[in-house]
This record gives sequence, C-alpha cells and structure tokens, in this order.
Amino acid sequence: MEVKQSKIWQPYTQMQTAPESINITKAKDEFLFSENGDKIIDGISSWWVNLFGHCHPHIAQKLQEQTKALEQVIFSGFHHPKAEELCDKLSEFLPKNQTKFFFTDNGSTAVEAALKMCLQYFINIEAPRNKILALDGAYHGDTFGAMSVSERGAFTEPFHRLLFDVTFLPFPNTSKNETALLEKLDSLDTSEYAAIIVEPLIQGSAGMRMYSKEMLEKIFAFCKSKGILIIADEVFTGFGRTGKVFATDYVKTKPDIYCLSKGITGGFLPMGMTTTTEEIYNAFLSDTKTKMLFHGHSYTGNALSCAAACASMDLMKDTETTVNIKRIVSAHSIFLESLKKYKKVEWARQLGTILAFELKTEETSGYLNSKRDEIYNFFISKNILLRPLGNTIYFLPPYCISDESLKKVYTAITQLINQ
Repeated sequence: MEVKQSKIWQPYTQMQTAPESINITKAKDEFLFSENGDKIIDGISSWWVNLFGHCHPHIAQKLQEQTKALEQVIFSGFHHPKAEELCDKLSEFLPKNQTKFFFTDNGSTAVEAALKMCLQYFINIEAPRNKILALDGAYHGDTFGAMSVSERGAFTEPFHRLLFDVTFLPFPNTSKNETALLEKLDSLDTSEYAAIIVEPLIQGSAGMRMYSKEMLEKIFAFCKSKGILIIADEVFTGFGRTGKVFATDYVKTKPDIYCLSKGITGGFLPMGMTTTTEEIYNAFLSDTKTKMLFHGHSYTGNALSCAAACASMDLMKDTETTVNIKRIVSAHSIFLESLKKYKKVEWARQLGTILAFELKTEETSGYLNSKRDEIYNFFISKNILLRPLGNTIYFLPPYCISDESLKKVYTAITQLINQ
C-alpha cells in the first residue's frame, strides 16, 4: 500500500533524511499515544512546555469555560478579565519590581519585545545606548532580534551578515571563563550598553549548559551598577524547572525585564509575556505618539491562552506540584550519582528537574554530532521520547511523571550507555 506523504514541514528537521513522523492521536499525564497504539513516555515535556501532564483536567476545564465566554478580542483599546487575572497571578511569583505586563505570542517574540523596550527606553529618555551584551552559546529564539543575541552557530549561520552586532561574554562554566568574563566586563565602555540578556543558570538549546548562581549574581550586580538593563530569558527556566519558580529566584539582584513562554499555559496554547518595571514603562509615556512601543501581534492577549495560563498558575501554587518537583529532583540526584561512574559519560549534571550528560563519542560534542539520530531512535524503540541535543542527552519530564516511568527512563539510559 502506498504511504501517503505528509504536507507538513517540521521545524529543526532535515526532511530528506528524517524517519517517518509518529502520529500522536491523544495524550494523558506523561504519556503520548500513537495511532499504532504505542504508549510513549514524554521525557522532554513536549519541547519543555508541558508542566503538569498532558490534558490536565483543571486547565482543560478552565479553557472550556472560556470558550463559552470570549475567545479573542483586539488587545489595543480593549482588554478582558482573564488578562487582568493573569497579571495578578504572575505578580505572586515575580519580583515586586515587575509591575507591567506586555503580551506576546511565544518565546522569540517575548525576547524581541524585550530588546526593543531596552533600546527604545534609552532613546526615549534621550540618552541613547545601542549595544547589547549576551553570553557565548546563547539561544534566545528564531526571529532576527532573537537570533542576533544568540550564538553565531548552526542555528543562525545563513543569516549572519544580516544580524546586528552583539558583545558576547565567555560562558562561565569554568573558573578560567569566569575570570575572563569579569575581565571583559571591566574592559567595556558600559555607557554604550543598553542591556544584557541571559538564560539564567542554564542554556537549554546550547546543550543544557549550566553555570553557578554565584556567577549569575556577579553578572547581574555589575550590570545593575552600570545602569545596563537586565533581561532574564526565563522562557525555558521559568515555572519550576530549576527547582524554584524562576531561575533568578536563586540570586539577590533582580532583572529589569523577564521573558516568559513555554510552560506558562501548561502546554495547552501558545503565549509569550514580557514583564518589566514601572521605570521602563514610564519612559514610553508621552504626549508624543512616536514614543510608544511599536510592537504587537494579532493574537496578543488571546483570551483562551490567558485562561489556560491562569489555570496553570493555579497549579503552580498547588502543594502537589511542589511535592512532585521535589520528588523528581530527589530521583534525579540519586540517578546522577550512578551516571558519574560510567567512563562513557561526561559532565553529568543536574539543575532542579533537569538532568543532562554528554555521551562520549569520537566526534566533537555539539548539536550536529552524528550520534544524535542513533540515540533518539534507541529511546523511541523503548517507547520513550528523549530528543538529544547532538550527543547531549537530557531528561526533563512533566511534574506528574510517576516513579515507575522515572525508573523506566533511567533504566533505558543505563542500557544505552552499556550497549
């Protein structure tokens, strides 16, 4: 029988060589169910968005209720109760300096809005600063501003000549790099820099690369002392992934801007959020319309997404979520010690519910390491979804995952290392 060719063009996929895509017809808790009847453990929370398990009844119920009231309204000149409610619920988790909430569509656009806010802020106060700081290895999204503040690598190579210049600081994962980063900061003419953007404590797409909270505090404190606005890209790290609600909860100095997305709706609907301070917001207030923020999206503040996000914030406050996060953190910690015993394992590490390590290969570690497909297919054969970043294997489950499923994934990882 002839196999029907899909019309779908998938992201981050070489369509010529990729195996046939798996058709998922339903999902529940940590499981995905394929049209062939396979029950697959979602070990990466469906690209890091699913916090509490698939089809969580509380979010589903609140979403259904919202469909009967309001699905969408233009968000300029109008707003709606769920948007106000979401701002209030987020305020319970964010630092007190975060008082204004700008709605976007996803992580990339949350970053895009943040960069525009920072650059225009200095223009609006008539003290222009045109430069941005970022960390080596960064990934902040796929729009052009987000690509500009990201690593000049495989993700951005076709567009390098079109990206604006950014000053990249050494990634502080070694004492040598920490020293180099601080020396580079000291050498800068900081009056030229509008902002620094970082993924706090861990760079996700770069290979789950982690650095210390002490170093994050030093970076933030320096920038704060020089009037450089701090953007925390918590698109991935937000909402409990690192063991606290936000990764920046580990440090004293708080950012000026937060970029949020992924888990904000519990995996139900797309949404992005850029939050900021009263000071930055006030710089856009004027009798002159040219000082307003010229940025927006057709689905800005979508009522259905807001309803899902409000329900997701309810679950973040639930004691069951706290218990589950601690349970995963503990289980990861125990398994991490066993991983460190294997000679084929390099840089076994953990941050909250995120477990990662490099599988030694004859090639250089990285996103394009050829072992990636072999690793991915091994886990799929075990009915486990782990999507390695090259030869970097990471395990990032929904908080509802059972101890039985955790054990099954740990066992499969051990089998891969031993084979």
